[in-house]
Amino acid sequence: MSKLRRQISANIPSVVETKSLVDIKAYTGNLYESIAIIAKRANQINIAVREELHNKLEEFASHTDSLEEVHENKEQIEISRAYERMPNPAILATQEFMENKVYYRKNDDDLFR
Repeated sequence: MSKLRRQISANIPSVVETKSLVDIKAYTGNLYESIAIIAKRANQINIAVREELHNKLEEFASHTDSLEEVHENKEQIEISRAYERMPNPAILATQEFMENKVYYRKNDDDLFR
């Protein structure tokens, strides 16, 4: 299991719960800024997971198959199902943000975490 999957699996919330907008706003003082930070982190997580999935599925790719020769590969199906069961990147990003695990800074180079 890759490092990213282990990290995600260890932090999966059993139940997705509603977050208070006041709590989200408290981290930056601006709700929209907090949501933008969460969205950017969710995009980073999504890109990393997608690249990992494509790399794993590429191992099973056969470049000589025609449409008639396509067959099911059980390992490939299991890998795809495992990634489908993973939580949404936005949920993971929100959880990381609420646990103060996300580093961010303003464009004017004022560090605030």
